[in-house]
Amino acid sequence: MNKFLLGTAAAMASLAALASPVLAADMPARPYTKAPAYTAPALVYNWTGFYIGGHLGGAFTDGNNLMGSDARFMGGVQGGFDYQFAPNWVAGIEAQYSWLPNSSNNGVLFPAGTLVSGNTDQIGSVTGRLGYTWGPALLYAKGGYAWRDGNNINASVAGVPVGITTNGNRQDGYTVGGGLEYMFAPNWSAKAEYQYYNFGKTTFTGGPADIVGASFRNDEHTVKLGINYRFGWGGPVAAKY
Repeated sequence: MNKFLLGTAAAMASLAALASPVLAADMPARPYTKAPAYTAPALVYNWTGFYIGGHLGGAFTDGNNLMGSDARFMGGVQGGFDYQFAPNWVAGIEAQYSWLPNSSNNGVLFPAGTLVSGNTDQIGSVTGRLGYTWGPALLYAKGGYAWRDGNNINASVAGVPVGITTNGNRQDGYTVGGGLEYMFAPNWSAKAEYQYYNFGKTTFTGGPADIVGASFRNDEHTVKLGINYRFGWGGPVAAKY
C-alpha cells in the first residue's frame, strides 16, 4: 500500500511539473502602467495680517483751486491690517500720510490786481478697503476720512501782503480711490493706486474787494506706487496639494 501511495504522489508531481509551463503560457501578460506625472503643489496666498510700507507718486488738481493744475511730487508712508474671508474677499483698514513740496504755481491773479496763492504740503487719510483676490493679486476700492495741513492761503497786492478772511478753509474731508496690489515675494507686496481727496470749498469773506465772495475747491488727485512688508500671516504661507 505504501508503495502504491508513493507511486501515485510521484506521478501527480510529474504531471504538475509538465503542466506549469503550459499554464504560464496561457496567462495574459501583466499590463504596463505609467507612473502618474508629478504635479507641483500650488501656493496658497493669505492676505490676513498687519503691514507697513512707503509710497511715491504725484498729486495734481483740475485747475479749479488755488494750486492750479501743476503736478507735484509726493512721498509718504502707510500701514494697516487686512483680513481675508469667504475665501477670495479681503477687508481691511489703512492709515496713510504723504508729504508734498510747495506748488510751483504762482497763484490766481484777480482783475483788480490781487494775487492769491495757497499750498497743501501734508495730506493724510484713514480708510477702509474692500478687495477681491486671486492668487497673488488683489484688486481693491477704498474710502474714508482725509486730513490736510490747512492750505496756507495768502494774498498780496503789488507784492505787498494784505489781510484776508475765509470761510470753509477746511482741514478735514473725505477720500475715495482704488488700486491693484501684488505679492511678488514672501511677505512683500507692491501696489499701484489712485486716490482722490476732497476738502470742500474755500470762500473769501474779507479782503480786497475783487476777491470777496470768490470760492475755490480744495481737492487733490493722486497717483502712487508703493511697497508693503507684511508681517506673520501675509504671503504664500502653505502648499496646496
